[in-house]
Formats: sequence, structure tokens, C-alpha cells
Amino acid sequence: MTDPSRTRIDTTLARPERLSPDAGGIARAATLLEQGALVAWPTETVYGLGADARNGAAVAAIYAAKGRPSFNPLIVHLPEAQAAFTYAEWTADAARLAAAFWPGPLTLVLPLRADHGLSELVTAGLPSVALRVPAQPTARALLRAFGGPVAAPSANPSGRISPTSADHVLEGLGGRIAAVLDDGACPVGVESTIVGLTGTPALLRPGGLPVEALEAALGAPLLRPGPPDAHSVTAPGQLASHYAPRAPLRMNADAARPGELMLGFGPMACDANLSDRGDLQEAAANLFALLHRLDASGQPIAVAPVPMAGLGRAINDRLARAAAPRPDDPPET
Repeated sequence: MTDPSRTRIDTTLARPERLSPDAGGIARAATLLEQGALVAWPTETVYGLGADARNGAAVAAIYAAKGRPSFNPLIVHLPEAQAAFTYAEWTADAARLAAAFWPGPLTLVLPLRADHGLSELVTAGLPSVALRVPAQPTARALLRAFGGPVAAPSANPSGRISPTSADHVLEGLGGRIAAVLDDGACPVGVESTIVGLTGTPALLRPGGLPVEALEAALGAPLLRPGPPDAHSVTAPGQLASHYAPRAPLRMNADAARPGELMLGFGPMACDANLSDRGDLQEAAANLFALLHRLDASGQPIAVAPVPMAGLGRAINDRLARAAAPRPDDPPET
């Protein structure tokens, strides 16, 4: 068990350690987390940038490394569902969803326990906490080896394309982290679905678990609140501009315009294809990797229409945020 008072951090290493997903690499990653260092690690969704969720200085280093706004809360990752009782007030809906979908790509936002012991930076001062039990075997092994809660947003500069490989992590954060635990590509490829359970169950972010499966498990539809502004964010991944390539992105395009690269879906002429078979699971797994590849050209990206059903909701959510005006964009005239 780590000591939350230990706050030694090194986020300025020029050459982060690249750890193998074996017993030695997992043990080294756990030791670095215990020391207050930042470690990027794989989950089934995307690579996360992890720190001890009880160590305020370590959590602050996440925000600094990513350039992440301090009002944007973080997801706390746990090895088992039972660990959630330590940090959140459990509900009947939480028990139902956890039994059906944990471990897996589902985050639950629950009322925070008074004696939670987490850094206030994790929750951005909110009375709720976002919890997840990932399914990826290396992720679970690391969480068990560490023996505590790990705060982890996606391991990329804030607002940019999420990483689904260790190479993506090193391209974006290579000089700001201590290590990356490399276990290849993430099979789901988009972030977890987030459900708010501080009141009537609500969909706060579509993701790697289809909404239809959640509603079937609950036996009722989820509320779908409108997008929050910067002052009313209640969960990670809600900012309007997010997951963005450096160049502009245009959605629902039938063909590329001059100077654009075409990201296709289904059988069509294009520069890269999310799924030439029109398979939404394959498209979700390929989304961020193909955006990284096309973005390396520096050219604008046009994206073909993707159905708004199943995992298509998460794909369209990420594309809409990637296409949204950026905070640093010049005002329109």
C-alpha cells in the first residue's frame, strides 16, 4: 500500500522508461506510482496517464503535464468493484450496472463519501467522483500491484487526439512522464461511457459501452442532459472542444474537398477507412489511430457519415468535439 504523504515527482524526464507488460514492468510501474511519478498505462479503451489519486502533488502533475483545466475532474481506476465502496456512496443502480459491466469500459459518477481520502484535485472540488474498473489484463495487474486508487485521464495533451498506443503517448507527452507501460494497441479504442448516478441515471458521455446495453440493464432510458459549459462540468470528457487533431476536421462529408484527406466509413474511395465493412466496433477501435496518422500530414481531414447507433454514438461524439471551435482559434469575422 502506498503512503499518500509521499509526493516525490519527476515529470521532466527526457527519456521516459518504456516498460514491458510482464511482471517486472508492472512492478516497476507500481513503484513509480508509489513514488508520486506519472505512468502512462494501457486500458481496453485508451492509454491513461496515471498517478496516485490520494497524492495531491502527483495529481497536480497530471494537470500540469496535460495542460488540463483544473475544473475538469478525473476518473479514478480501481482493481475491483468492491473498492468503490471506499470512495463513493453506493446505489442500487450502481450495483446493477457494476454487476453487468465491470470490469469494462463504463465509468460511474457517484456521490463522494465524506471519508474518501482522495485528493480534491481528482474531483475538481465536486461532491461526486468518477469510478471505473478496467477490463484490460495489464491494467488490472498494475492496479492490484499498486494497491490503491489511480487517477488517470487519457495520456495526451489536453484537447488533442487520445492515445491508443504507447507511441501515441510518447509523441504527445514523452518529456513529461516517468514511464509508459507498453501493451500494444487498445482494443476498444474510444474512452469509457460515463453514467451519472447522483440523481436520475444520466448519460454524461457516450463511449465504449453502447447506450442501448446500459438502458437494457437499467430497464429505463437514461437522461441525456445538454452539453455543459466550462462552469458546469460534472464529469471527464464533457468539454465542447476535445479529442482534436491539429488541422481542422469536417464531419459527414461525402467526399474530400481539395487539400483535404478523406477518412471513410464503409466501401468508398478514401485515404484511410474506419471500417470498409461498415463495422462500428472496428471503426471505434481504429478511430484515434487513424486520426493520429492523418493528422501527421498537417492537412485538413474530412470524415464520412457514421451511423448514430451503438458505438456510432461514441464515434460521432468524439468527431463532433474534434470538429468544434478550439479555445485558441481566432474569432470569426
